[in-house]
Amino acid sequence: MPQAVRFGHYGGTDVLQVVEVSRPVPGRGQVLVEVKAAGINPGEAKIRSGALAALWPTTFPSGEGSDLAGVVAEAGEDAGEFTAGDEVIGFTDNRASHAEFVLVEADNLVPRPAHVPWEAAGALFVVGTTAYAAVRAVAAGPGDTLVVAGAAGGVGSIAIQLAVNAGATVIGLASEPNHQWLADHGVTPVSYGEGVADRIRAASAGHVDAFIDTVGTGYVELALELGVQPDRIDTIADFAAAAKYGVKVEGNGAAANAGVLAELAAMIDKGQLEIPIAKVYPLTEVQAAYQDLAQGHTRGKIVLRP
Repeated sequence: MPQAVRFGHYGGTDVLQVVEVSRPVPGRGQVLVEVKAAGINPGEAKIRSGALAALWPTTFPSGEGSDLAGVVAEAGEDAGEFTAGDEVIGFTDNRASHAEFVLVEADNLVPRPAHVPWEAAGALFVVGTTAYAAVRAVAAGPGDTLVVAGAAGGVGSIAIQLAVNAGATVIGLASEPNHQWLADHGVTPVSYGEGVADRIRAASAGHVDAFIDTVGTGYVELALELGVQPDRIDTIADFAAAAKYGVKVEGNGAAANAGVLAELAAMIDKGQLEIPIAKVYPLTEVQAAYQDLAQGHTRGKIVLRP
């Protein structure tokens, strides 16, 4: 029988179990995908811990995971052009992608281009669409100087590339081990921590037009201190500050569709976008994968391979 991640109550990584489940059967408009790679995300850890129970309550036992890439095992009726054997990238809204097989709405799938590695494909949806929405929200383009906090993380590492591709000058806040990677991608690296405002001013010649915060903990205030207008600040992490100062909070939900996913996949295929992969774990080591994620300071994505 196929395996899938389940947890029976809120808690730490120890509640995650890999169990045998029945093979799902696709209904109308659905596709059964044999998963080759599935990314993990901080939001999933928060759901599992119960931190988001008021917003997104869980019915137990629960699965987890949104991102996925794999091969179509079976297509239901009215599933579009997808047939068995097709290689696909997609997402599920049913907390189910951390599994060997997952049912996916056909509208949530796109073909996997030939030059998109499985790990990158399986980790693309959440961080890719979040970064896409954030860059769009602050309208970063030619002539603009954009600062990205958490520039080497899952979302930040994509946002900095999309902004550079759009013609913006990008300053990336990250720890020193990530500075060379940022520089290699056309970004001016700046260390975070005490004195960061002065370092940003020095790197930007005293003028910052836009700011993307993927971290929280004071970065909205930093952006305002640097003179960035609220309508050109986007945070995906500090909703209290957003409510207080009127900055934007556009993230995954603002671009969560197959059209954006296909656009991002095409960029990877053409060599215009890289999805850095920090580490790949087998599905059976899902606890270790989330323990790794919780340490922070990860460059790019952690991925499960069933």
